[in-house]
Amino acid sequence: MDERLLEKIRELKEKRNAVILAHNYQPGEIQDVADFTGDSLGLSINASQTKAEVIVFCGVRFMAETAAILSPGKTVLLPAKDAGCPMADMITAEQLRKLKAENPGALVVCYVNSSADVKAESDYCCTSANAVELVKSLPEDGRIIFVPDQHLGRFVQDETGRDMVLWPGYCATHVVITEADIKNVKERHPEAIVMVHPECSEPVKDLADQILSTGQMLKFVEASTAGRFVVGTEIGIIHALKKQRPDAEFIAASDRAVCPDMKRISPDKLLSSLEEMKFRVTVPEEIRARAKKALDRMVEVLPSQ
Repeated sequence: MDERLLEKIRELKEKRNAVILAHNYQPGEIQDVADFTGDSLGLSINASQTKAEVIVFCGVRFMAETAAILSPGKTVLLPAKDAGCPMADMITAEQLRKLKAENPGALVVCYVNSSADVKAESDYCCTSANAVELVKSLPEDGRIIFVPDQHLGRFVQDETGRDMVLWPGYCATHVVITEADIKNVKERHPEAIVMVHPECSEPVKDLADQILSTGQMLKFVEASTAGRFVVGTEIGIIHALKKQRPDAEFIAASDRAVCPDMKRISPDKLLSSLEEMKFRVTVPEEIRARAKKALDRMVEVLPSQ
């Protein structure tokens, strides 16, 4: 990043009493200028615990909404107005209400990769890291509706043996990683440890050595003595992995695993966001309060997550 641009961002950040958050899938230069990097929920929790008045979330809309849910007294900005999440858009609150009516008595677990409206209709929220443990903590005799990602949901179902209704949503970036991609990279690098995200398809997960969230990948690599890893998730995380283990080699499972929405934020847009205080993301109080309950319930049953 240009040093003058970087200095302007730093000056405005101080002037606005702002904190900059960057998701693990953001471009490397955005990750490097951020105060915190990580997964979406972890970042929102980080921001809620700071004294910053402004949260600049370098990610996508549902992440900025989550920050607004957890920090109602702070101004939340999303530097790219059009940074959305196709998977989060695959289910609406109205569709979830209909699904609940079709499955009376079922508990609703929604993946954090969902809109505030959908969170508000849910009983529990979860992350890819704690979805299995959360579902295990729920009453064994009850049915569970899991939205919106069918692949994470199927992974949870396989791990827990629970009776689950899965919504047919998916992450377009993760499903482009194919069984053939994994077989090819394993053939070229048989000694490499293959890590894939639970949002990947079932044939891909079946070939993996480790099925991990982005945060879990970082922890696993840090503790591992291995020198080569295949990374089956959005390629932006490789920047963080290299910073953590410069001695190791990281190979993308597929060069096609690029989320266009995660790449919409540039240094210029970040600067413009701080200069003009745009684009503000808000959640109506009635929706915010209900959505926060789903997040709070997750923390209550999984205090260590």
